[in-house]
Amino acid sequence: MYIENKSEGLSGPARIGRVTFSKSGKSIYYNEKEFRSLKGHGFKANYFEVESGDHFWISGPKKNGEDRLYGERIPIEIDEDVREEYWTEIRQKPENKNKKSA
Repeated sequence: MYIENKSEGLSGPARIGRVTFSKSGKSIYYNEKEFRSLKGHGFKANYFEVESGDHFWISGPKKNGEDRLYGERIPIEIDEDVREEYWTEIRQKPENKNKKSA
């Protein structure tokens, strides 16, 4: 999933990482943090981190790599455990499989 921290404004630190979902589907878990839906009440965010209340945009990564809302040229970090899958299956650019950011 594409995960961008929106707590400090429209653009924030972002990464591609593997998430898990609760059995009910109401929570997303990533990096030992729990996220719940803002149910349409966020500004350019769709989830909040339960412990801190920080807002995030979480979505499936786009095949074209244009995940940032306004096309900013800020690097997107890619977690090690999903890097090869991201570059080969999602972006279909296996030649980039060793790149750590998009």
